[in-house]
Amino acid sequence: MIESNSSRLNESFLQILNVRHQTIAENIANADTPHYKKKTVVFEDELRRAINSGSRDDLEIRQTHFRHFGIKDDNASLIPYQIVRNTDTAMNNNGNNVDMDLEMTNLAENQLMYNYMADKVSGHYTKIRDMLQNLK
Repeated sequence: MIESNSSRLNESFLQILNVRHQTIAENIANADTPHYKKKTVVFEDELRRAINSGSRDDLEIRQTHFRHFGIKDDNASLIPYQIVRNTDTAMNNNGNNVDMDLEMTNLAENQLMYNYMADKVSGHYTKIRDMLQNLK
């Protein structure tokens, strides 16, 4: 497969947006669950660092010792992320801290970003396909 650093970064960003969507959906599903604490996906600092460095070398998993198992996971994200549980606040008397308005806003924003990135990744491979077809 023909790939570039930017296409791998974009695909990794799509994976994170998918995880973020699942996390937001879980928050919405548990909006009325007593003592449920909302979760967020944190990755922006790592993404910014990867974009600014122009290199993904420091983001890849490497074998640091010859006795360690080698790791090759094509589904692994290039951009590290964490799922963080927010335990500091409470929105309801039952200890739940899910704000439905905020979660619905986050869901819409995440969907827009996902659609944009999916079009960008698709466009990259469409260009390559068109270029290869025109070589005839």
